[in-house]
Amino acid sequence: MFLAESSIQLVPDGTLLLHLLMVVVMVAVVNRTLLRPINKILEDRDKHILGRVADAKKMLKTREEQLAEYTSALRQARSEGYQLLERERAQAVKEKEERVSAFKEESARRVKDELRTTFDQEQKLRGELEGQAEQLSAMITAQILRR
Repeated sequence: MFLAESSIQLVPDGTLLLHLLMVVVMVAVVNRTLLRPINKILEDRDKHILGRVADAKKMLKTREEQLAEYTSALRQARSEGYQLLERERAQAVKEKEERVSAFKEESARRVKDELRTTFDQEQKLRGELEGQAEQLSAMITAQILRR
């Protein structure tokens, strides 16, 4: 029995309620003075971080849109440049062909004129040679007949 008398007996009494009330008050005080400000700081930090992440995502999206616009504008400018080069090349080829054609026509005309001049000179010289041949034959005939 001695053992039973020296052991602690837990019997609910008024002090238990007082202890529970003190724990609740301490939790409320600790929550109000320490945990609430810490939680607010953590929430603000999360909001700030999430806001920065959102800003970074917006900036990334804007950069991607600008890059797409730049790429599109660059492709369009290259396409226009190639088209302009092709038009200029086609125009240069056309002008070259026109000049070559004009040169060929001019050359053909000159050759024709030279041939006509040469033919006229040949006819004139032939006429002169025939005249000289007749004179020589007449002279030869006259000399032979005088003998």
